[in-house]
Amino acid sequence: MSMPDRHPRRWLILGVLCLSLLVAVVDNMVLNIAIPALIRDLGASTADIQWIIDAYILVFAGALLTAGSLSDRHGRRLGLVTGLAIFGGASALATVCQTPGQLIAVRGLMGLGAAFLMPGTLAILTTVFAEDERKKAIAIWSSVLMLGAIGGPTLGGFFLEHFWWGSVFLLNIPIVVLGIVAAVLIIPESRGPASRPDTLGALLSTIGMTALVWGVISAPEHGWQSARTIGGFLVALVALTGFILWERRVAEPMLPLSLFGDRNFRGASLSLVLLSFSAGGVMLAITQYLQFVLGYEPLRAGSAFIPMIVTTMAFNGVGVVVDKRFGARIALAAGLLLVAGGFAILSSLDPDDGYLKLAAALVVIGMGSGVAAPAAVGTLLGALPPERAGVGSAVNDTVQQVGTALSVAILGSVLTTAYRASMPADVTGPARDSLGEALGVAVATGDTGLAEAARAAFVDAIAVTSLIGVVGGIAAAVLAATVLRPKPATAGAESGPLSTEGETANPLSTGSEMKAAGIERQY
Repeated sequence: MSMPDRHPRRWLILGVLCLSLLVAVVDNMVLNIAIPALIRDLGASTADIQWIIDAYILVFAGALLTAGSLSDRHGRRLGLVTGLAIFGGASALATVCQTPGQLIAVRGLMGLGAAFLMPGTLAILTTVFAEDERKKAIAIWSSVLMLGAIGGPTLGGFFLEHFWWGSVFLLNIPIVVLGIVAAVLIIPESRGPASRPDTLGALLSTIGMTALVWGVISAPEHGWQSARTIGGFLVALVALTGFILWERRVAEPMLPLSLFGDRNFRGASLSLVLLSFSAGGVMLAITQYLQFVLGYEPLRAGSAFIPMIVTTMAFNGVGVVVDKRFGARIALAAGLLLVAGGFAILSSLDPDDGYLKLAAALVVIGMGSGVAAPAAVGTLLGALPPERAGVGSAVNDTVQQVGTALSVAILGSVLTTAYRASMPADVTGPARDSLGEALGVAVATGDTGLAEAARAAFVDAIAVTSLIGVVGGIAAAVLAATVLRPKPATAGAESGPLSTEGETANPLSTGSEMKAAGIERQY
């Protein structure tokens, strides 16, 4: 049997790719921990905090398709280096911001950098690893990123305890510099076949995705029937419909719609979208539970996610073994069912349970994520043609970002509604809308009864929201089991170009990005 060509420095290249993507992981995890400091030291309001988070998501989701297409056309290494340079420059600017408005603008610039960084990183991985090694590389890549997710809150907590809030963004700069140097020296350039730029397609996709995410993130603050929210959805509908019609007729489209005709690409993507949707609002609730109900300081709150992260790292290897022995369909479905089981544990959380039951739920969720990620990502890789590696990754990242944004908006509203319903009838005003506000009122007035009632109501709201996570996990597992088709055993080993090119999803979209998208909506 012929063996696929193997790049002699592929494992060293994988190390550089892991280092490059650590920038976004560490930054988003650190931002979660820094939110109280931003409120205290920068004078950020609740709306400011939302936009510091949302500016990143808005630009990132809006620019992904265009960035992926540009990387395919002009070079994936160039796209990666460009993304790192923009992200690093924005991080340096963040350290000197004086107002929330300045930080919001800088976070948008970081989103632009990430939009180039992520498709470039993931596309390069597929060009240097043949299919028989790709899932092992994905497991290592995912584990290293999880390690970054552990280190981010720890380093961020240390910096926040000893320096000013802006110091947390200094963590990105040395990683960016090292990543750029290593990328230039070690990573080979790759690109798709030359084609004419699809300027109109790029414009319509950017407008459409930006407007869609704008509408979603406006809903919790302004309401689903507000002019702002409806306007965003209308602009998105017009622009994205125009984008689809244009891509169907243009000779060289930036996004071949035939990608969505592949069952494996469609099934794996939709499974991850359902999972990210079910998980987003629950993770938002868990972070508030740690800080407001259990009273954890930022460093301790960040460390509370270590059981889930370590378990995910350990079970990435298990996922590769299960995938190899039983196939991607079984591995993905089993992992998603485990995630649903973790949410089921969360749905039984009681105000007196403390951290142990939460830790048990996080461990089960980590087990499921570890088993599912290599199968989901590997399936996506094998479904994409080599010339569309960058834009293929961008498609998957985009739909997951939309799923995450919808999760924050819809499940955030469910969380708030359930909290209000569980509060005593005589509690009115801001205390009825937000756990943070209720605890603030309780401290100011010395009303311990209000504080206890608010904590109990919030735990009840977590239980309700977790049930949606259970349903989402089961639905994603059923979808994976029914839609995915096993590939022939010889497809990867002898597939020439297709085994060395392709694309992948971001397994951390349900982890660190999700937390960055949704953290502290009720602050």
